[in-house]
Amino acid sequence: MKYWLSLIPVPEVDQLVPLARRAEELGFHGVAVADHLVMPTRYESRYPYTEDGEIFWPIDLPWPDPWVTLAAMASVTTELRLATNIYLGALRDPFTAAKAVATTAVLSGERVVCGLAAGWIREEYELLGLDFSSRGRRLDELIEVMRKLWSGREVSHRGEFFRFENALMAPAPREPVPVWVGGHSPGALRRAARSDGWFGLPMTREQLWPVVEELRRQRAEAGLDPETLELCFCLSEPLRPDAVAELEERGVEHLSIVCPWQPSPWEDTRWDEPGADPGRLEVKTDALARFAADVIGG
Repeated sequence: MKYWLSLIPVPEVDQLVPLARRAEELGFHGVAVADHLVMPTRYESRYPYTEDGEIFWPIDLPWPDPWVTLAAMASVTTELRLATNIYLGALRDPFTAAKAVATTAVLSGERVVCGLAAGWIREEYELLGLDFSSRGRRLDELIEVMRKLWSGREVSHRGEFFRFENALMAPAPREPVPVWVGGHSPGALRRAARSDGWFGLPMTREQLWPVVEELRRQRAEAGLDPETLELCFCLSEPLRPDAVAELEERGVEHLSIVCPWQPSPWEDTRWDEPGADPGRLEVKTDALARFAADVIGG
């Protein structure tokens, strides 16, 4: 199993880079950071991944630019994979997004995964003057345009949202950037099935398998090999060896671990000392070391 450290609710931005360095030392396969371009301070949108529709982080949680953050992490690591889980690409124009991803890919030695999703906060789109209802189509087209720009060749495009002629973007990645799609809606699953991977939602194995079957069915219908789709998700049940073995046996090779030094709505296991202050870097790194000893090296 390949374990990803998901650094979502971490208010101590200055600790992100040393956490990535320590994660690599402990044997994590990759690290993932999340994204909000701007947080509306008043909104009615419901968070889709908790029962009450409420977010589980403070409204003023910092969201540093994910590609700047991953590039900084790349400078202190050599093998760690670097991903966005996820990047709200439809809030950006494709040139800005493609340039940020490509530059990080080049600086990291081609270690990035571009995880994308449409997002759930209507008010975030409204702050930017963008239509929320068409975000899925906009994201589809943005992926198409970014892949063109990443080719390093002169390209043109005429679509619903973006139109241009004779454009060349450099530097270009030396290898194709893997695009993994997050989300659970019909549109998100369709998009993921036609991409390189899926960043799944927190769920149990019982909830997971019908989704995996649907992804593989849609991928086959699109003329793509179902077995080549990378699958990564967060297990919302105890991380026992038999659970990991079943996931591996059925083709799930990546697990996302959300900050093992603090509780989340989906995980009931922590690896920090009772009463320890999770704001301290050494508490976080000690928890990572315990997780690595118990799970990665277990």
